[in-house]
Amino acid sequence: MGGAVRRLVPLKRRPRVTVVIPCYNYGRYLGPCVASALDGQDGVDVDVIIIDDKSTDDSLATAREIADERNNVRVYAHPYNLGGIATYNDGLTLADGDYVVLLSADDLLTPGSLSRAAMVMEMAPNVGLVYGTSRVFHDQLPLSRPGHGHWIHWPGRDWLRIRCQSGYNVVASPEVMMRTKLLRKIGLYRADLPHAGDFEMWLRAATVTDVGFLIGADQAFYRQHDTNMHKTTFQGGTHQGVLVDLKQRWLAFEAALGTGEHASVLHSQLLTTARATIARHAIQYSSYAYARGSLDFPFPAYEELALRARPDIGKTYGGRGLAWRKRLGMARGLPLHPLWAPSALALRITEVLRRVRRFGAGV
Repeated sequence: MGGAVRRLVPLKRRPRVTVVIPCYNYGRYLGPCVASALDGQDGVDVDVIIIDDKSTDDSLATAREIADERNNVRVYAHPYNLGGIATYNDGLTLADGDYVVLLSADDLLTPGSLSRAAMVMEMAPNVGLVYGTSRVFHDQLPLSRPGHGHWIHWPGRDWLRIRCQSGYNVVASPEVMMRTKLLRKIGLYRADLPHAGDFEMWLRAATVTDVGFLIGADQAFYRQHDTNMHKTTFQGGTHQGVLVDLKQRWLAFEAALGTGEHASVLHSQLLTTARATIARHAIQYSSYAYARGSLDFPFPAYEELALRARPDIGKTYGGRGLAWRKRLGMARGLPLHPLWAPSALALRITEVLRRVRRFGAGV
């Protein structure tokens, strides 16, 4: 099975959406963030909850100024710093709208994003999670694409199957809307998954609900800057950062599919697929590093991860290929070993096709 394309139907009522904004030292971004949630969001009633995690800048003062000016903004302040996950969960616990959005204080919603997502929720009661795309920006805000009025209805099991086969998280966070009732059913973010908490949440949701994807619709703007958590905490863009990401994605699969009251035979089969996928990714990264002659690549750590995720990885095509590369050694002084150029090109093509599918079908 696969996803079914459906046309959006205009809202027949005004549902209420709670936008939760966790904030730590992002006072300079807070005003535009709140404005994006409240202005230009026709067809829905919106309330905003700001949770300040004991910021050391002017975040709390800015939040209170905003709340004084807007009667649909509430502000809560932590007495001491609790960290991101606890801040998310505190805000989500307070959410009482029909639907809820978690929006980082440095990100922005696009005009009309809340009504588009709410249309899906209102016309499909068995869909509990809706997302579109998020546009990355630095300083200059790009134009947003509203889409063409269509969305894809993904049965939860099919969406999960594709995630396990791919191994990647295709959903950031600011572009997601969830039913508040679903959130109460599946629970909050896990403190033991600081890097992949979003991914585990989406996986967990899809075990009990269907998923909607808004085709071609930019639902949020994702801001990239030097103080993004994935850069400051998780070494994003480095070999070690990729390793952390691999480990956390694996743990997300284990947490969502391997335990809990909703675990089933199907989920066990999907988890086996996910483990094999994570192992394959680890081997592919290692093989590519050998082909490029990357002397600083942490080969033992990647190979250990692959073996833990799939003990028989050495018997697979990828495992045998890595062993062959290791026997031949690296080509020093060359940007790419001539023998491995075709496989390296195939990997790059696969990555391009994955991105195309993500933006076209949401998976």
